Amino acid sequence: MEDIEDLLVGSGGGAPPGFRLPITAVGLDPKKNKNKNKPNPNGNSNKLSQIQDPLAPLSPKIPGTQTIYIKTFGCSHNQSDSEYMAGQLSAFGYPLSDNPEEADLWLINTCTVKSPSQSAMDTLIAKGKGARKPLVVAGCVPQGSRDIKELEGVSIVGVQQIDRVVEIVEETLKGHEVRLLSRKTLPALDLPKVRKNKFVEILPINVGCLGACTYCKTKHARGHLGSYTVDGLVGRVKSVIADGVKEIWLSSEDTGAYGRDIGANLPILLNAIVAELPSDASTMLRIGMTNPPFILEHLKEIAEVLRHPCVYSFLHVPVQSGSDAVLTAMNREYTVSEFKTVVDILTELVPGMQIATDIICGFPGETDEDFTQTLSLIKLYKFPQVHISQFYPRPGTPAARMKKVPSTVVKRRSRDLTSVFEAFTPYVGMEGRVERIWITEVATDGIHLVGHTKGYVQVLVAAPESMLGTSAIVKITSVGRWSVFGEVIETIPHMNDTVSGNERPKQEKNFSGLNHYETSACSTKSENCCCGPESCGGQSEKCAVTKNDVQLEDRNSRNLIGWLLRKRKNHVEKPVENEIGLGSQKKQEQTQGSLGEWGVVDRALLGGMLVSFLTIVTLLLHLGFRILSSN
Repeated sequence: MEDIEDLLVGSGGGAPPGFRLPITAVGLDPKKNKNKNKPNPNGNSNKLSQIQDPLAPLSPKIPGTQTIYIKTFGCSHNQSDSEYMAGQLSAFGYPLSDNPEEADLWLINTCTVKSPSQSAMDTLIAKGKGARKPLVVAGCVPQGSRDIKELEGVSIVGVQQIDRVVEIVEETLKGHEVRLLSRKTLPALDLPKVRKNKFVEILPINVGCLGACTYCKTKHARGHLGSYTVDGLVGRVKSVIADGVKEIWLSSEDTGAYGRDIGANLPILLNAIVAELPSDASTMLRIGMTNPPFILEHLKEIAEVLRHPCVYSFLHVPVQSGSDAVLTAMNREYTVSEFKTVVDILTELVPGMQIATDIICGFPGETDEDFTQTLSLIKLYKFPQVHISQFYPRPGTPAARMKKVPSTVVKRRSRDLTSVFEAFTPYVGMEGRVERIWITEVATDGIHLVGHTKGYVQVLVAAPESMLGTSAIVKITSVGRWSVFGEVIETIPHMNDTVSGNERPKQEKNFSGLNHYETSACSTKSENCCCGPESCGGQSEKCAVTKNDVQLEDRNSRNLIGWLLRKRKNHVEKPVENEIGLGSQKKQEQTQGSLGEWGVVDRALLGGMLVSFLTIVTLLLHLGFRILSSN
């Protein structure tokens, strides 16, 4: 089946990002019928792809009223893509639900990193087909393996086509099978977004990578490196801070490779972003996963950024193996010694530095000696977080053709490494320590809130939900294997907190389907969580304006007096809010005392209104005299 991009009417090449094409310009695949292979009466065979007939029957439901269920597998980049797709669907009026049974359509965002995640996708697709649900499959699986049988009969959307998800959904709901995969430009960063956690912004800084790992299927889907501009990313950071976001996660397939395709680099981007973060550290930055090769030359600059008060002293650096022979077979483009250099320098230069890593057990050709070297590396550094995976051959990758290690050996090595890792006690010694934490979510037990120290150590505190999105000073009362417990001593006021909790905008309905991970999410009960932060991810949802708010604003904008009143109100209230944020009662009283003062703009507007009023009165009087004279 051809791509939808090849079937567009005319030569325009499609709609701009964020806009829908007219219905007559979208390439479609009607659902297959029993006579699909029979010739037409005129002797021509049926074409699978054709243009939608504008006179075809409409969907029984009005577009934009059907309920959408979204399920997400994989990394934080996939999570961000789902939030963008949810935002666009919500903006066009589609209700979002976490109940697949009540939904009219399922949108499944997939991951191709490992076989279990794709198997989970296959199971969900089969379940959806059995329930006769219209299905749209997005993410890395359809982009990297578009012709697999599991995708027959469903619509698919590629990783760089998320800005056109509304088109795909609308056509799928009409009973058409559509696909949209080709793209030469990156999706816009300012698309509507529904965050699963309103305090966490997952910001993709680039797509694809510069590597060619022999086991990786993601490269087939995400492709070569494509970086967003520094200005574009900084603009997005400013916007989300204004939205009230308290954590910004930089996400990509390889953060360290950022900018090499556009003449920039990671330190340039990081310094530009840090310059925009609030000086009171009310919004924190978390740098995403980076492979060793592309940060070796920038270690001192990156260490300087990691020391910044607004940046978590944490980095996820996958090593995958402690054996140079295995790293060579993986085509990882670094040695164990170079990985150690990264860890040693960052640990030396950044106080409290925490590093997470990944290990693949049982890669083809891995010997007992190779695995022993991996064990030694993990024992040497005692990483607080290690994501341990068994090797899964991915179709179409070079590693899939290599001679495999027996599965019993792979499982045994995975168990041995897990036992070594779980014996570590990384947080012993923290008890009694006083730390500042940033609180962003509720633990799965529904009792504790989850915060993180500057070193990104997970701290669980018993506190009211009103503390979400705040920063606090806590005393560590006890430590566990995966997290520590704390007692709140003091809540830190933020300079930019100008809106009280009761005045926050209403949130879109939370839907758990937006955030599904193969590995367990860090929480109070995640005593078996050995995943890195990119896997644990955050749960997000965006403060969205309701349709009623938009309609009300639109009506007011047509009213001149309403517009003037709003401008006047904003003119006098902004200084007051700023002073409240600073906690300066004296300045607040001074500002309140000046509410009666009129500026030049106010006087000009008032003068214009008076002139208009007098002109109208004069014209009415003149018209009245002419009528009397004629009589």
